[in-house]
Amino acid sequence: MPLPQATAAGLRDAGVAFQEDVPLRKKTWWRTGGAADGFLIANDVESLIAAHRVTTQTQCPVFILGNASNLLVSDRGIRGLVVRLRGKLAVVEPGDDGKIRMGGGVKLMPLMNRIQREGWTGLEFLAGIPGTIGGAVRMNAGTALGEMVDALVEVEMVSAMGERLRLDRDALQMSYRTAHLPDGAVVTHATLQTTGDDPDASRTAIRAHLAHRARTQPVNVPTCGSTFRNPPGDYAGRLIEACGLKGHHIGRAEVSALHANFIVNKGGASASDVRALIEHVQHTVEQTQGVRLVREVHFAGEW
Repeated sequence: MPLPQATAAGLRDAGVAFQEDVPLRKKTWWRTGGAADGFLIANDVESLIAAHRVTTQTQCPVFILGNASNLLVSDRGIRGLVVRLRGKLAVVEPGDDGKIRMGGGVKLMPLMNRIQREGWTGLEFLAGIPGTIGGAVRMNAGTALGEMVDALVEVEMVSAMGERLRLDRDALQMSYRTAHLPDGAVVTHATLQTTGDDPDASRTAIRAHLAHRARTQPVNVPTCGSTFRNPPGDYAGRLIEACGLKGHHIGRAEVSALHANFIVNKGGASASDVRALIEHVQHTVEQTQGVRLVREVHFAGEW
């Protein structure tokens, strides 16, 4: 459906270009879901601030779409304005002090190619994560090689009211897959600290990690990466496999036979199929293993 008339008019008056009733299925890693009422590509902080001020005045919901690599969009789509960061908000700016300022819209997988080429060390933990810098901050993303909190120095944001904010790492109180950002704030930039370690050793660690991932995870089919967080002292995949759920499916959504913490779209899965399978896995693991798995995947839109 289109954006509310007042919001659409306000964005046009502010000179902010947007589209209406935009399908999101091909923009998500699960390749499923409905449309956004409005879709805006913010190429700079100024356009993001202008959009936030309009949506605040018209009380229109705003949803920031990163790389949609841990997102399940409802079949009914997302009401309000969906925003994706690009242009000046997807630029990497190396400094002289080993710090690198990165736009919130920087995609991590292309970034890893540059990290290896430039010999920037201390950022190995980003290898294999199919997200953006903004999403990685918000989730304190990480792998077996570390997590965002290990390298993050400070974050620049635009608040829900359209104000610029700057917070250091400690203010975010980051923990496992969690960062406490102000409600409605959008990460526009993050500054990360490199370590100056041996670049060859760094490249070796990255290659080994990616090779292990390719062997043990379904990387060439539509998934959203790890579906659940690992519970303390255990692994979500082990618990799911222990329930005999590998290969279990609802509709065209299936628990991967390669790694049980991945749910794959076998082709034509609806968002409702995927959500139903996620909830079935949670219920089964809780009933048989006594552990309530917590989702890494976020549900978005109108359910």
